[in-house]
Amino acid sequence: MTAAQRRGRRIMMTPAELDSYLARQRTCRVATVSADGRPHASALWFAWDGTSLWLYSLTRSRRWADLRADPRIAVVVDDGEEYGELRGAELSGTAVPVGEAPRTGEPCPALDVPERLFAAKYFGLDAMPHDGRHAWLRLTPDAVASWDFRKIAGT
Repeated sequence: MTAAQRRGRRIMMTPAELDSYLARQRTCRVATVSADGRPHASALWFAWDGTSLWLYSLTRSRRWADLRADPRIAVVVDDGEEYGELRGAELSGTAVPVGEAPRTGEPCPALDVPERLFAAKYFGLDAMPHDGRHAWLRLTPDAVASWDFRKIAGT
């Protein structure tokens, strides 16, 4: 094992740390690729349910169009200012639309948990307000990489 691999393991978040981190963070960066191969990155709010990252995306956005053509996605959630404070996670896999698009609030049991989490996190509400312009994407990651440089501060 190389020194870089040992360091990578030292700074990796445990499953509990990652779960707590993703539940608290507010903004992620979503990377998609258009049909003609152009990459696209954008910031977005999200909810984490302990298994999947839920993205509430405008249906008339480049991100939505990209994912309809190619559902592969990478998402980065990170924070920290100084080098020793940097932490984050990259989740990648396939984005799956859930519920109607755009979302108008029709009953959809699969959205009960993410909508409750999202409404509380961003709006301080018990129920999700629907604007008829957004829809849900679920990313259950195939791969996760995480880092917390606070674990090596001072070494």
